[in-house]
Amino acid sequence: MNYPFISVIIPTYRREEPLKDTLEDLLQQDYPNFEILVIDQTLNHQPEIQAYLEKLASSQKITWFRVNWASLPGARNYGVRRAKGRIILFIDDDVQLPSEYLLSHGRIYQEKTEVGAVAGRVLDRMKLSDSQKLNNDDSIYTLDFLPPEAMDPGIAWYHIDLVHTTQPQQVISTRGCNMSFRREIFNQYNIWFDERFRGSAVREESDFCLRLRETKYKIWYDPKAYLVHLGEETGGCHDISTKSFKYQVTFYHNHFLMAIKNLTFNQQLRLYAKLFDCHVLGNPPCNKGGSPLKIIVRGIFYTLGFVDALKTIIQSRWNDGQKYSREDNNFPKPLFGFNESKLSQ
Repeated sequence: MNYPFISVIIPTYRREEPLKDTLEDLLQQDYPNFEILVIDQTLNHQPEIQAYLEKLASSQKITWFRVNWASLPGARNYGVRRAKGRIILFIDDDVQLPSEYLLSHGRIYQEKTEVGAVAGRVLDRMKLSDSQKLNNDDSIYTLDFLPPEAMDPGIAWYHIDLVHTTQPQQVISTRGCNMSFRREIFNQYNIWFDERFRGSAVREESDFCLRLRETKYKIWYDPKAYLVHLGEETGGCHDISTKSFKYQVTFYHNHFLMAIKNLTFNQQLRLYAKLFDCHVLGNPPCNKGGSPLKIIVRGIFYTLGFVDALKTIIQSRWNDGQKYSREDNNFPKPLFGFNESKLSQ
């Protein structure tokens, strides 16, 4: 097989041992043509992790970029502009990978020329733990094929369960911790991650995929391209407490921003209604506490998030929000050189 060259991009923020473990899994991949780009938004690492990253970079096993800002979509774009591969693959900095992980992604692009993006299966550690508590019966978490509603942009987000969908199929979106794209999505179609998605950047990949669907390409889900997402409690987006005012407003802001940008009026109304029913009222599948005070507080966040998203849209008339991309001039060199000998195409 003519294996496509894959650029693996890992945005990382305040992660230590989980980042090291993720890199160790990558370095043991059974795949001939790939590079690893670490987009490091951590200002100061622990001494042992700092030494580990320096060793990998100096031996050209990774290409290590350090930036002095924190933005998940900004880091993704930063990495793409420096990537050499025909396939751009994104993973989180707290995942576990089987040895054939890259092979599973690469094979799909060789076999399906109509596919422009691959959504891999994500096994969340918390759900796996819950399954084990139920005598290893994970049937309540699995389904073979998504329902038709999962292709409706207005309500798809409450039907998609890429975590435990067992059969390959076309989908509407990827999950950010396990997704890959053909390079021409960025270069030819000029689709980039919107850096206005803030905080945990929830829905930034949904926004990207909705715009990708306007091209000739399909988004394909394959359970063989799986990983385990650890969901570490420290680092990453968890540095913004989920109970904080900022996190809650940002959560709704990002949902409304995605909707206003991409959905028809009727689709927006369906999304807003479901967002309110699930995240404010706490009905399934969110299953949140339903005391009157909690509902009122969540309703305030919901309203503030909508107003904030409208503000973002209005500002886009003179500011497209791609702050980090605009500041990225002349593509500065990484801390250590790139291993050009690995490039076979």
